[in-house]
Amino acid sequence: MSTEAAYALCESITRREAKNFAYGIRLLRKPERQALSAVYALARRIDDIGDGDATPEEKLVGLKRVRQDLETIDAQATDLVLVAVADAARRYQLPMACFGEIIDGCEMDVNGTSYETIDELVGYCRNVAGSVGRLSLAIFGTDRPDEAIPLADALGVALQLTNILRDVVEDKSFGRVYLPSQDALAVNCAPDLNGPATDVARLVALECGRAREWFAEGMALLPLLDDGRSRACVGAMAGIYRRLLQRIEREPIAVTRRRVSVPTWEKAVVAVNSLARARA
Repeated sequence: MSTEAAYALCESITRREAKNFAYGIRLLRKPERQALSAVYALARRIDDIGDGDATPEEKLVGLKRVRQDLETIDAQATDLVLVAVADAARRYQLPMACFGEIIDGCEMDVNGTSYETIDELVGYCRNVAGSVGRLSLAIFGTDRPDEAIPLADALGVALQLTNILRDVVEDKSFGRVYLPSQDALAVNCAPDLNGPATDVARLVALECGRAREWFAEGMALLPLLDDGRSRACVGAMAGIYRRLLQRIEREPIAVTRRRVSVPTWEKAVVAVNSLARARA
């Protein structure tokens, strides 16, 4: 199996599935774009196992199988996604343990883990999204890793908190409640979210403030990245999610009525502006 074919598959998965991330990934040079697409494709595979229709037992078996694949990734000659990840790992020294953290987070979902405190929820976000930030940072490059790694992690937390706020009703329909029970009780909202939409909106508004703080911290990553294309990519991805968070924050009750999103034209504008700033 050629690495070009492997990367082509990963890029097609990214274009099809990464509705927000794809705008930023397109701004990278080809080698970095391919490598980040490989990371996304494997992370997507893990996520799809956790969100699929199989029984919890079957999902845990599937996640264990991915762990085993990662242990022998250099010998995986027929799985195109793993071929691409193995090549990217060699070229960019990817911190492969981060994929194990993504699996840890998906196992938490399968086991129905709930969160009492915001710190517990942040731990989950670090697993499923901060890990992706750290993998991405290895591809982008930085000469100040001690400063950049925590910021990449923080930006991942910000993006994941925004996802959770957007999907709060959909997740509840699958039996998943991520928002911390302590925060819910603090604003007189039932921790299981079984109450008036106005109660849920108060809780969402509280968590929007937390997500905004994580964005403020994580955006300090941009000047630490090695090149303008990488800064443009991160700026576009984070910018789109910040626009999404702003929409939710303006009308928190909207997430109880529909899936809040950023229009395609606005995502394109964010991407173009991010590239222009990176070149300035």
